[in-house]
Amino acid sequence: MAIDIRLDHVLLDRRMTLTELADRVGITIANLSILKTGKARAIRLSTLDAICRELDCQPGDLLTHVPDDVSGHARPTRR
Repeated sequence: MAIDIRLDHVLLDRRMTLTELADRVGITIANLSILKTGKARAIRLSTLDAICRELDCQPGDLLTHVPDDVSGHARPTRR
């Protein structure tokens, strides 16, 4: 199982930079970058709430579930 982070797509749609979002949410660019690249192991619901508020989106716009295939590996995402 894997969770695909689509923050970069939503930022592009909203014409917003990572720096601008970090300033609005009150999170460091480094931590937001870790989330954006999919390297985060967890996210606080309060942070997710703040990101969704600033991007005017739903959590499902940012996070998608990628089920495992029969071999136990996450299936590649379609972009």
